[in-house]
Amino acid sequence: MGFAELFILAVGLSMDAFAVSVCKGLSIRALMPRHAVIVGVWFGAFQALMPLAGWLLGAAFADMIAAVDHWIAFVLLAFIGGNMIREALGCGEEDCDPSLAPLAMLVLAVATSIDALAVGVTFAFLRVDIVPAVALIGVCTFVISAAGVKVGNVFGARYKSKAELFGGAVLVLIGLKILLEHLELLPF
Repeated sequence: MGFAELFILAVGLSMDAFAVSVCKGLSIRALMPRHAVIVGVWFGAFQALMPLAGWLLGAAFADMIAAVDHWIAFVLLAFIGGNMIREALGCGEEDCDPSLAPLAMLVLAVATSIDALAVGVTFAFLRVDIVPAVALIGVCTFVISAAGVKVGNVFGARYKSKAELFGGAVLVLIGLKILLEHLELLPF
């Protein structure tokens, strides 16, 4: 997996965190730069740690399931992406809580990074160099989440579902690309 693919994956993974960040920005009345930094650090750190944990789990089993690893990567990414698309197309509105307390942020950071755990498992199967990958995911998520707080504060929830839809589509397409490459159906 090259840098461009990792970057696109990092952006796709960060869309859940962006959506929640928009919600945070929407709910904070007097936005200060530290609010965006707090949200960015929580989401960026967990989006980096979860793929690392998934990679460690996947590396333990990668050799045993090497024959079907491309199918596992495809199914995991398609499932995660499909769920993001379903949530984006859902009609329900989430309540926006302005709290940046550690417990509130921990719950949100874990919830938005569960998909990154599954992606980390696929990294083990694909033999991805994990340190640059998780660093890129963490930095992208930090920047996108911090920006999401500002976007939410300025524009409201207008971009929240579009971000989730985009992120889900990216994950599904990357999963499909992995599968087609392994089946040698792509010319590149």
